[in-house]
Amino acid sequence: MQVIPVTDKQTVDEFHKLPETIYKNDSNWVPQLRLMLEDSFDPKKNAKFKTGDARRWILKKDGKYIGRIAAFYDDDYAGGYEQPIGGCGFFECIEDKSAAFLLFDTAKIWLKENGMEAMDGPINFGENFFYWGLLSDGFKSQTFGMQYNPPYYQHFFEAYGFKTFYDQYSYSLDITNPDLPDRFWKIAAWVAQKPGFSYQHFRFKNRDKYIRDFIEIHKQAWSHHGNYKPVRFEQLKEMLDSSKLLLDEEFIWFVYHNNSPIAFYMMIPDFNQILQKFSNGKFNLYKIIKFFYYKKMKAITRCRVIVLGVIPKYQRMGIESGIFYQLKKVMLRKTWYNDMEMSWVGDFNPKMNALFKSFGARQTLTHKTMRYLFNQNKTFKRAPIID
Repeated sequence: MQVIPVTDKQTVDEFHKLPETIYKNDSNWVPQLRLMLEDSFDPKKNAKFKTGDARRWILKKDGKYIGRIAAFYDDDYAGGYEQPIGGCGFFECIEDKSAAFLLFDTAKIWLKENGMEAMDGPINFGENFFYWGLLSDGFKSQTFGMQYNPPYYQHFFEAYGFKTFYDQYSYSLDITNPDLPDRFWKIAAWVAQKPGFSYQHFRFKNRDKYIRDFIEIHKQAWSHHGNYKPVRFEQLKEMLDSSKLLLDEEFIWFVYHNNSPIAFYMMIPDFNQILQKFSNGKFNLYKIIKFFYYKKMKAITRCRVIVLGVIPKYQRMGIESGIFYQLKKVMLRKTWYNDMEMSWVGDFNPKMNALFKSFGARQTLTHKTMRYLFNQNKTFKRAPIID
């Protein structure tokens, strides 16, 4: 078997074509957007390169490409734990354990050379909103940005020595369902109308203001988490700019108290419902036109919640209910949406898991963020539970 670095147009092409081999008979698989994935490996478009680096490889055997992997690190992620942590991701491999182990070894060696002492995977070289975790339960067509993989990948990771750092749970809800608890909506209406509180949906014309508001909310709401990683203005600006044609302003909400930002909510349409109609994630003019035709014809009926956060001072005040009160009015106007996936919530956050269950959401998926300690004699610790 030959490990080949991804360094030119041909190897980049093979890196993207490889999943077609793995999933050729799997109707649940939806190709990742090639442009989106390439942006994460472009130092001009991914701010994480300012404090880190990334590499990719493909694996060849008997003239055929049979696997791929990427490895990466940056100071923010690496410095957040007891030992420097890197990451591996975009892993794909035929059902061959020796091939999988060779790919893991390749990522581990490069990360060790760059001072890392462990690696998390499968994750991405960016925020955990997209392509994060190993699917272990719920093997169906995933929403946009969610990981999909064959069941045998879990055996590869565990046999190599990866352990579950935390489980990631996803939930499904139809927010317009009349059977949802009436008590919930009464509380939501009361919270939404409390004096001094205001709710605004995102507008691109005020993008920079909302980015700064999000950073402030994120810092206060998540900084006490054991796995907290700060976000940077440039990263969010890049993400929003690259997604401008895909986002719905009414799916992104901010809550303010006396004009100070206190909560944030974001969901996106499930573009996979359109992308699954295409043979691969590479776009040309025809596919772009076809994509926006399907979008206009309301082929997307599902959306995905990717982040919800309230700063500690305002938690336990039902702010989340107030956000859902605003969203219900939006969804009643956009009647073609009938499913809201809330993905994902870590098992280290029991309060948020309990909140979703309290208003009738069903758990539908489980992903795992796995961790491999290079020194296997070192004590492994799972992600700490949030108080």
